[in-house]
Amino acid sequence: MQLKIMPKKKRLPAGRVPLILFLCQMISALEVPLDPKLLEDLVQPPTITQQSPKDYIVDPRENIVIQCEAKGKPPPSFSWTRNGTHFDIDKDPLVTMRPGSGTLVINIMSEGKAETYEGIYQCTARNERGAAISNNIVIRPSRSPLWTKEKLEPITLQNGQPLVLPCRPPVGLPPAIIFWMDNSFQRLPQSERVSQGLNGDLYFSNVLPEDTREDYICYARFNHTQTIQQKQPISLKVISAKSSRERPPTFLTPEGNASHKEELRGNVLSLECIAEGLPTPIIYWIKEDGILPTNRTFYRNFKKTLQIIQVSESDSGNYQCIAKNALGAIHHTISVTVKAAPYWIMAPRNLVLSPGEDGTLICRAYGNPKPRISWLTNGVPIEIAPDDPSRRIDGDTIIFSNVQERSSAVYQCNASNEYGYLLANAFVNVLAEPPRILTSENTLYQVIANRPAFLDCAFFGSPLPTIEWFKGAKGSALHEDIYVLHENGTLEIPVAQKDSTGTYTCVARNKLGIAKNEVHLEVKDPTRILKQPEYAIVQRGSTVSFECKVKHDHTLIATVTWLKDNGALPNDERFTVDKDHLVVTDVRDDDGGTYTCAANTTLDDVSASAELSVVAPTPTPAPIYDVPNPPFDLELTNQLDKSVQLSWTPGDDNNSPITKFVIEYEDAMHEAGLWHHQAEVSGTQTTAQLKLSPYVNYSFRVMAENSIGRSLPSEGSEQYLTKAAEPDKNPTAVEGLGSEPDNLVITWKPLNGFESNGPGLQYRVSWRQRDGDDEWTSVVVANVSKYIVSGTPTFVPYLIKVQALNDVGFAPEPAVVMGHSGEDLPMVAPGNVHVNVLNSTLAEVQWDSVPLKSIRGHLQGYRIYYWKAQSPSQRNRRHVEKKILTFQGSKTHGMLPGLEPFSHYSLNVRVVNGKGEGPASPDRAFSTPEGVPSAPSSLKIVNPTLDSLTLEWDPPSHPNGVLTEYTLKYQPINSTHELGPLIDLKIPANKTRWTLKNLNFSTRYKFYFYAQTSAGSGSQITEEAITTMDEAGILPPDVGAGKAMASRQVDIATQGWFIGLMCAVALLILILLIVCFIRRNKGGKYPVKEKEDAHADPEIQPMKEDDGTFGEYSDAEDHKPLKKGSRTPSDRTVKKEDSDDSLVDYGEGVNGQFNEDGSFIGQYSGKKEKEPVEGNESSEAPSPVNAMNSFV
Repeated sequence: MQLKIMPKKKRLPAGRVPLILFLCQMISALEVPLDPKLLEDLVQPPTITQQSPKDYIVDPRENIVIQCEAKGKPPPSFSWTRNGTHFDIDKDPLVTMRPGSGTLVINIMSEGKAETYEGIYQCTARNERGAAISNNIVIRPSRSPLWTKEKLEPITLQNGQPLVLPCRPPVGLPPAIIFWMDNSFQRLPQSERVSQGLNGDLYFSNVLPEDTREDYICYARFNHTQTIQQKQPISLKVISAKSSRERPPTFLTPEGNASHKEELRGNVLSLECIAEGLPTPIIYWIKEDGILPTNRTFYRNFKKTLQIIQVSESDSGNYQCIAKNALGAIHHTISVTVKAAPYWIMAPRNLVLSPGEDGTLICRAYGNPKPRISWLTNGVPIEIAPDDPSRRIDGDTIIFSNVQERSSAVYQCNASNEYGYLLANAFVNVLAEPPRILTSENTLYQVIANRPAFLDCAFFGSPLPTIEWFKGAKGSALHEDIYVLHENGTLEIPVAQKDSTGTYTCVARNKLGIAKNEVHLEVKDPTRILKQPEYAIVQRGSTVSFECKVKHDHTLIATVTWLKDNGALPNDERFTVDKDHLVVTDVRDDDGGTYTCAANTTLDDVSASAELSVVAPTPTPAPIYDVPNPPFDLELTNQLDKSVQLSWTPGDDNNSPITKFVIEYEDAMHEAGLWHHQAEVSGTQTTAQLKLSPYVNYSFRVMAENSIGRSLPSEGSEQYLTKAAEPDKNPTAVEGLGSEPDNLVITWKPLNGFESNGPGLQYRVSWRQRDGDDEWTSVVVANVSKYIVSGTPTFVPYLIKVQALNDVGFAPEPAVVMGHSGEDLPMVAPGNVHVNVLNSTLAEVQWDSVPLKSIRGHLQGYRIYYWKAQSPSQRNRRHVEKKILTFQGSKTHGMLPGLEPFSHYSLNVRVVNGKGEGPASPDRAFSTPEGVPSAPSSLKIVNPTLDSLTLEWDPPSHPNGVLTEYTLKYQPINSTHELGPLIDLKIPANKTRWTLKNLNFSTRYKFYFYAQTSAGSGSQITEEAITTMDEAGILPPDVGAGKAMASRQVDIATQGWFIGLMCAVALLILILLIVCFIRRNKGGKYPVKEKEDAHADPEIQPMKEDDGTFGEYSDAEDHKPLKKGSRTPSDRTVKKEDSDDSLVDYGEGVNGQFNEDGSFIGQYSGKKEKEPVEGNESSEAPSPVNAMNSFV
């Protein structure tokens, strides 16, 4: 990859000077992106995507389904062979092929037998570009035969004799699982004496009277058909003898002194030795020419079975099992040979080439014996296939040169030996395609200043296009060291600045055409906390306040959240949060902790924390208690060589009883001034008999202890010197490790003066090679804890011992420990390194173990260095960050977690010993597939109307691949918060805006939105929104008060039933008016108008003609509480700003909406008139029109 700046050539008509970033890519083959729109147009040979296993055991009670799925363009057709000849499914009424698939379904449940369809099947998927074939699929029905009838004679043995109860189960497919039980279906107990062998037989090393029973039953379980077969019960009677003659071990299985075992690589190696003898022998296992692999070795069946999992060629060799009891031991040698069915070193991969290009298909496999490689083209051996002048076969490689469109085909590589085969399909697809840019047009990228920005330009074309980037900022200068262009076309700005904002153009070119795409970059100011909360100490019951002042980019919305101990704040009204402060009132003890202010925007987040410590008010002083006074008057009596009696007088206990006395001693000869624990006695004792060591000048002191604490020490006793003696112990922690390849450093923990037991303490250090016949070499040293032996061979085991001595004599014979001379760096790198990518973030690495002799030290493990592959321009400018994973011991495989999806990596493996690392294996490159994307960066709903909502979103910040589409799911929510039916909608990946139409008016909807790549669906983001309400409203004052706009609903005023109802209501109102008028005339008259003017009812205000505002607003659902944040005044009037908030934010309470010019449309009515006071009525009768409106 080459990065360069194109020179200025001429001024463009728009007056802009383009700055060009150019990418040149030269590779032999290109990958076809998994973009659905792209794949629809590209012709592609078939690829087998799913097939049944090679060895397919079917249940004879169910239909046989032989899978064969393939993809290609045009869709492939399918055919089958059976036992090497064409299988005509049309002639067999029981065999059908699934539509659009090659999968066969053989209907044996209605009629027919599974045995009829045994054989070897192979599927071929073919289209105009070639043919792909499946593995040979061997179909065999499972079998669970019955036990043959046999008459079993009772067995009678004397106590102590050996016994083998044969099982000999019937041969089934797959093999049965064997176990022994009694008539009650209880498993028979097994032990070192009685155990089941690998062949299913039950072995007794010696029988006991309690083994007598009549129901030894061998069972065979056939898991495939879920059946269990039972052998006839075996009767055993053990006769007790007065004395059983003991005997040394002999092997019941295997026979003889030696045997041979062959196992395949990757399987479980199981070695078995079962011995008889009296007493019962114990089994041991060793490997004669090496050590057993610690992480892969397991012992089963009371150590009678040795199992090694994931066996490899390095596990070949001689294994010895040893049977031992008190009368002797025998051994049996099992020679193990590990063979290997073929396994991939490098499987062939699909090639997409343009006309005239070159490429290679490599098929590399290994096995034991070495597999034979053969090639086929379109399912036909390449030797008899039509000749193609563009290809040349070189062993395991096919070399293509100057390919043409007719060179397209599917090639099969077959690697086989006597233990199995591998078959791989790889197509060569010759395409001529002009460039296409797959990234959405006008994509907007937003980043925080001083952080990296990545502008995508996913592309495809054949031949592979070159990529150029233009930046259209007038007068800006482009410096090579601030831009990085990745192989996938992505432009990286490692440190985005404010002046990086602008429009960038990506241009893809090849000889067939050109494609362009513009993207936009906005660089935002980072979010900062200007005033951080501060540490506080407050008393219980007081108030504390934390301040957190945040500054953020004005185009972003910041959310400030307060946390306590990294969790949500307690749901307590004592905690209040305003714009910049958190206030806690009536502080309690459990309010103490860490309070964090976290500020978040869609692009970044910051936080700051402070501690709150809660202290209690000054407590009332408690009664004073104290520790005891120190003991006094210490006296030594009964002075012997190794013991003495100490007595003392206790001090005052200070109102708390003494619970114990602690005695300490000082060795004035070796450690003057340092006191050690000697003994403890109960608080009721005043004497103690103390044990002493030789050659110590003792002095004692005593401390008393009560519930309050421990007293000061007493005065020291008189000194007492014990006699010297030889050491009674040797140094500990003896080790032999080399510091250099040619030395042996012997170290030990020396005895202290107290342990020397006499004057003249020295150490005799002895050593010799473990595997030689050399005599011990010894030296005597003093006042040291290390001795260096020079001139040793590299990493050789030594036997070492260190013995203490003094002027009186030697300590007991020391224990012998094993050490090693110095290590050197390993000489050989691990071989056969290959990588298996498991998913987009995880890969498995496998390698061959290094020969033990080349390690030259203690095997610490293997270390994998891996790093993201970078372009040459990146490597010239910055250090490649490598990650390291170490796998302990002899492990030859490991997992690489935490990989980035859709990335290229390289790795190598090194062996590690105590000295360091060996040489690195050759670098191995691999790529991770696409992963699921993160959630879309944002989702918002704009422009709500009566029946539509418009959604706008930003793509995921981490696409982890190529986005294929968006999925939008939404459902209505009714007034009781119940969810309606869920509607699913697919949206193209290049969209960032979508309008939903034909929605219900005045309805809340919940939206679930997520992106998808070929790997699957990403995390979802949710949002809610409401369509506007649909009612008649009040026109602006200049149109005329009292006139209502037309409603979108059906006009019920034209309905017959409504007209009749309104007539009845009008008649009722007219009667009420007449009654009121009569009552008014009877009650006398008074100036009602003047009284009402003087005592205006604040709850009944007419609409003001001049400004169009309302004096009062009522609704039948006023009793419903508004959502949080809204309030209704006590006088039941609705202020304009309160009403606006309620209606816009929540859409409930008053049925209303806003017109297109912003004016409000709704239905209003006056409140019910006040009750008459002292028999006087209002002078103004209600208007029939007003009454009608109130009813409506």
